[in-house]
Amino acid sequence: MSVLPIKNEHGFYEIRLESIGGLGANLAGKMLAEAGVLGLGLNGLNFSSYGSEKKGSPVKAFIRFGEPDLQIRDASPVERPHVVGVFHEALYKTVDVVSGLNPDGVVLVNSTRDFDEVRQDLNLEYGTLAIVDALGIAVEEKTKVNTAMLGALFRIVDFLDPEAMRNVIRKTFEKKYPHLVESNIRTFDRGYNEVQFKKYEVPEGAKGKDFERPLPIYGYETQPIGGTVINPGNSILKDLSGSRQGFLPEYHADKCIHCASCDTACPDMCFVWEQGTDKKGRPQMFLSGIDYQYCKGCLKCVTACPVEALTTKREEIGFAEEHRVPQKFILASK
Repeated sequence: MSVLPIKNEHGFYEIRLESIGGLGANLAGKMLAEAGVLGLGLNGLNFSSYGSEKKGSPVKAFIRFGEPDLQIRDASPVERPHVVGVFHEALYKTVDVVSGLNPDGVVLVNSTRDFDEVRQDLNLEYGTLAIVDALGIAVEEKTKVNTAMLGALFRIVDFLDPEAMRNVIRKTFEKKYPHLVESNIRTFDRGYNEVQFKKYEVPEGAKGKDFERPLPIYGYETQPIGGTVINPGNSILKDLSGSRQGFLPEYHADKCIHCASCDTACPDMCFVWEQGTDKKGRPQMFLSGIDYQYCKGCLKCVTACPVEALTTKREEIGFAEEHRVPQKFILASK
């Protein structure tokens, strides 16, 4: 009989995946649970939690394993995970991704930064931090982040059989997308082999992270009268930076001909213009840059640009803030 190396007080081994829509965390959770059930004969349960089903929205996927003689009847969210997988570092802005983590738990992060930087952002005191460049692997293999993250997760959850996961990948892709089978297996293997670990000593008697269950901002006593929308979509408070899936447009002013093809293609009015004069002294609008607060990384502008003044750049922490050109809003007077 398969035996779990670690269990909580209910006899379960639990994993929580933190992601945004479009990176495949939901599918990764399903495949991970399937590999445990079919590969080791464990009982397993997978389900996800998300709001609006669209790219960029926060997504959580939950995986719960139990030994063969233990039925799983608990479909509540995983609040005290043994392992947390973070698919996107932008989640740090709005989500406490390590909430409820066990003191000796493992956090896997899709990142290219060093351990100390990531640890500081996570506010991780002890436990194990794992880092893998899942996006870089996915770009090179022309696959998705989720398969590389699965490879790294199998290295962490070492009681699972990697070959069982390879079989699940074949089963998942071979009917509809047979040409993607081998590339996804390569991605899985690279995630498995390229993940790196750093352990931080757990003090005796240490407690895990406190879990804080998110509560609604408004209740029946505090909600706006008449269902008023107090934060409209075009508000200056709008921030789409967390929707980017690892890439953004980079502006090269020396190549720009100010034709506005990018502005026409942009769905979120990210481009900032200033009035000036051309070589003949005539008034003309000139592109001064991009307001990355409103950029969700769709890259339609890169496709539209006729002179390669906009190129695709892999996002680095701090790049958007350093190169952002803020929009100039004019508030209407009463």
